[in-house]
Amino acid sequence: MLESDDFIALLTGNRIPAGSLPLAAVYSGHQFGLWAGQLGDGRAILLGEIATAAGPLELQLKGAGVTPYSRMSDGRAVLRSSIREFLCSEAMAALGIPTSRALAVVGSDQGVLRETMETAAVVTRLAPTFVRFGSFEHWFYNNKHAELKILADYVIDRFFPKLREADHPYQAFLAEVTRRTAHMIAHWQAVGFMHGVMNTDNMSILGLTLDYGPFGFMEAFDPQHICNHTDQLGRYSYTMQPRIGHWNCCALGQALLPLIGEVEAVQQALAIYPAEFASKIDELLHGKLGLTTQQEGDVALFDSMFALMQANHVDFTLFFRHLGDLQVEAPATATAQDPLRGLFLDRPAFDAWAVLYRKRLRSEASVDASRRLAMHAVNPKYILRNYLAQIAIEKAQNKDFTEVTQLLKVLERPFDEQKEFERYAALPPDWASHVEVSCSS
Repeated sequence: MLESDDFIALLTGNRIPAGSLPLAAVYSGHQFGLWAGQLGDGRAILLGEIATAAGPLELQLKGAGVTPYSRMSDGRAVLRSSIREFLCSEAMAALGIPTSRALAVVGSDQGVLRETMETAAVVTRLAPTFVRFGSFEHWFYNNKHAELKILADYVIDRFFPKLREADHPYQAFLAEVTRRTAHMIAHWQAVGFMHGVMNTDNMSILGLTLDYGPFGFMEAFDPQHICNHTDQLGRYSYTMQPRIGHWNCCALGQALLPLIGEVEAVQQALAIYPAEFASKIDELLHGKLGLTTQQEGDVALFDSMFALMQANHVDFTLFFRHLGDLQVEAPATATAQDPLRGLFLDRPAFDAWAVLYRKRLRSEASVDASRRLAMHAVNPKYILRNYLAQIAIEKAQNKDFTEVTQLLKVLERPFDEQKEFERYAALPPDWASHVEVSCSS
């Protein structure tokens, strides 16, 4: 199918499949904390729903042209951002993080004017639904409570049918979305992923990572890192993501207030967020450090680890990957050639932390070989670094898509060693620090 002209025409929006009634969805939202009003699918078109082994999935074209909500824009996407979304949504899926999926990306010679003239592309993406927090905000802020109820009933009946049995289904719905959001963001923090533009219109009602734009993966660890060049105040920095996730859930709670009925009931549903996030990130961090039990002092161990990583600008992904190779019994001589120790400028400080970590491992009789397997299964070796995406994009802009294909192949197996692709796991080159992504990305 992928090699047929008819199917490619479908993936570009040049042919409508039989039985399809294409539509664009209206929504509103808060952007950078401010009410932005009506937004909607300005460049996304839903073709319909298809049956898959994973259940029904909506098939959506992003960048196929003008919609009723394009707001005087062209409804197009550029090749640069399309490749980034295509690669990252698949990379996140391989990392086990809830996400929309990408089926295909198709390039075109058609010109699209952004900061500069670029070429167009269309991403075909899939998810059980693309309904978002802003879908509910739209009806609330337009004082259309009947439509708000229609949407809420649809989502509950279709995706959360068990909630119909709850004493207060709409309150239970808000609590479930809040729980999923907290868990999703805990997963982001655990792999160093930064979304970059966590506006309420980019938040999935199913707790999926949605709308890949100015995203980034943490390299030299800095909790204050801002991956989105447009975000000058750092609202969506790495350290802010958990709090903004809660803020966005509160915005959804406000929109659902007419259905839930009481402010106190909304607050009760939202109140689960801090504990759900803390529990999930604690679970994930224990896994990343190969710890099978929870003990007093673990939080202090984690905090001192992150402080040490920040002080030494340690690469987030490489640290956790190499940590899996650490042995409970320290070698007789510690050298800079040790890949883990070599990540640190202040090696005596790392040695001091490693003494505490080894003591903690011995407290649960940790076995090096089995712990290494467990840690390598949750600490990826390969992530979509911005410079890797940039190399693939630049080649694709010259109609060489081999690097996109190769990079996708590597990212589909992020936890495997893949010795032949070792270069994809290396520290970024110096020029990579100049790669910037913004909301137009």
